[in-house]
Amino acid sequence: MTASPSVLEAVSWGVALCAVAAVGAAVRARPGLRRARLLLAGGGVAGSGGGPEALARLGDWGERLRRAGGARRELLCLPVGCAVALMGSSVLPVIAAALAVPLVRRWLVARHRRCERERCEAAVIDMCGTVAGELRAGRQPGEAMAGLTGAALGPGWPAVPAAARFGGDVPDALRQAALAPGAEGLNGVAACWRVAVDGGAGLAAGLERVAAALAAERDQREELSAQLTGTRSTAVMLALLPALALAMGSALGAGPLRVLLHTPAGLGCLALGGLLEAAGIAWTGRIVQAAERPGAG
Repeated sequence: MTASPSVLEAVSWGVALCAVAAVGAAVRARPGLRRARLLLAGGGVAGSGGGPEALARLGDWGERLRRAGGARRELLCLPVGCAVALMGSSVLPVIAAALAVPLVRRWLVARHRRCERERCEAAVIDMCGTVAGELRAGRQPGEAMAGLTGAALGPGWPAVPAAARFGGDVPDALRQAALAPGAEGLNGVAACWRVAVDGGAGLAAGLERVAAALAAERDQREELSAQLTGTRSTAVMLALLPALALAMGSALGAGPLRVLLHTPAGLGCLALGGLLEAAGIAWTGRIVQAAERPGAG
């Protein structure tokens, strides 16, 4: 069964539009793309100098282009959809790829936020250990806190060393900084600071206990995540089995894409299979999230 010229033309236009969208996103992500293209084309190095300096600038622009491509990883769905559309002579894979772009983007953003949260939690633990070490060495609490930069502790952290340096309300600044995702441990630091100032208790010992509690909680969460790795791997493997079956069928010459994309029964099977696939992924995700929820054990 051959595809009509109108379908092939529509697929070609879809490929062209996807290519234009990908190039436009890369240009918007990095305005220096044109300059890098000139460098790669041998148009000379902008500015003065040559030789090693040109190679260094070329490497710098290459790194920027790599970061620009990594910032738009969800657009990789478009060329994959276009390739399947060309193999199956149908525009449906292009439409499905376009619909998958915001979903993949949402997943990538959620994963990035989770990584930022874990980085912030680790920074809180390191901060507690650093301040406790400074206090054990004989420094005053305000001096020990004022010397910390804490770039990974969220946007509200700069107010904490400023309050410590100029005699402000350090516990209140700590509680405000604790509003950032992953920085909830700063509430314990604020309580230790308040007790140490009002009651004369040892701040170093309190910070060490807070760091130990946060580290134990992080280790428990990492152990649980390691135990759930097998469940995630099984779910991913089962989700990829239909695509593997289609690839094997195409390699054997059975033409599964032609049946799925050009016959009523195939379209019905494709819709039903897609719904079941999405339901299975969502169900597995809910099971994993329920297991990871605090107090689930």
